[in-house]
Amino acid sequence: MPRVGGRWLAIAVGFLAVTASAATLVGADSLPATTVLKALATHLPLLHLHGLAPSDASIVWQIRLPRVVLAGLVGAMLALAGATYQGVFANPLADPYLLGAASGAELGATLAIAYAPAAWAVNAVPTCAFVGAGGAVAAAVLLGRSVGSGRSTTILILAGLAVAAFLTAIETYVQQQHQAVIRLIYSYVLGRLGTAGWAGVRLVLPYLAVSAVIILAHRRHLDVLSLGDVEAASLGVNVGRTRMLLVAAATLGTAAAVAMAGTIAFVGIVVPHTIRLLTGASYRTILPLSMIAGAGFLIACDLAARTLIAPGELPIGVITAFVGAPFFVVLLRRSNRMMT
Repeated sequence: MPRVGGRWLAIAVGFLAVTASAATLVGADSLPATTVLKALATHLPLLHLHGLAPSDASIVWQIRLPRVVLAGLVGAMLALAGATYQGVFANPLADPYLLGAASGAELGATLAIAYAPAAWAVNAVPTCAFVGAGGAVAAAVLLGRSVGSGRSTTILILAGLAVAAFLTAIETYVQQQHQAVIRLIYSYVLGRLGTAGWAGVRLVLPYLAVSAVIILAHRRHLDVLSLGDVEAASLGVNVGRTRMLLVAAATLGTAAAVAMAGTIAFVGIVVPHTIRLLTGASYRTILPLSMIAGAGFLIACDLAARTLIAPGELPIGVITAFVGAPFFVVLLRRSNRMMT
C-alpha cells in the first residue's frame, strides 16, 4: 500500500469496516447478530461450532458475504478509475465511463439478453458486456488517433462521446425490437450485485487486481502529469505512453466491474473528489484512499438499496445517482466559478 496520511488511512479503513460489517449483519432475512457471527466463525480454522442451521449459514456465506465483497471490489475499482481519468485528462468531471465503456457494456449485455439462448444467458451477459466495454474504448482510441491530433485528450474524449452515442443508438434499436426482455436489460443498466455470488467475485478479481497494480505503480506519474505535458516530459516521463497505459488499466478494471455489476454511475466522481477535498491534490494519497473509500461507499449504497423498501430491492444505480447527482451539480458550479 502506498504511503498515505495515517489519520486519513485509519478513517477510510474504519469506514470500510463499519459498512462491510453492517452489510453483513443486515439483510432481508432477519438473522440475529450472534447467528451471523457464528456463521462467519465456522469458516475459521480450529473452530468447530455446532447448532447452526444450514440455511442460516447459506444466507451469510452464499448470499450476503459475496455480495458485500463484490460491492467492495466494484466500488474500489470505479473510484480508482475515476481518480485516474481525472488525473490523466486533467478534467475534474471525468469518470470511468468517459470513453464509452458503459455504452459498450450495455450494448454487449443487451445483445446477450436479446439473442443468447436462455441456457447461455447468465454466463453470456458478463462476457459480452466485458467485450463490449473493451471494444468501445478501443474504438474511441482508434478514432481519436485517426484524427491529426489523436494524442490530444480533448480529441480522445470527443471520440469517446461519439462512440458512446453510436452504441447507444444500436442498443435502443435492439431494445425496441425485443421489448419482451427490456425489463432484464434495464435491471442490468441500473446496476445489480445480488446474482453474481462467489463465481462473480472470482471472475472479476484478477482484472481488478491487474488494473489496481498498474495504476498504483504509476501514481507518482499522475502527480507529474498534473504539471503539464511539457514539464512532465522534461522530468523524463514519456507522456503519451504513460497516459495510454493508465487509460488502458483504468478501462480494463472498469470493463470488468461493469460486466459483473452493470453500470453504476457517480462512484468515480463522488469518492475521488471527496478524498481530494479532504486530503489535498497528490495522487499518491488520492488513489489508495479512493480505493478504500470507494469500496465502503458502494457497500453502503448497496445496503441502502436492499433495505429501504425491503422485502423489495432498489437498483443500486438509483442510490448512487441519488447521492451523486447533487454532488455533481455542486462540483459543476464550483468548476465553473474557478474557470471564471
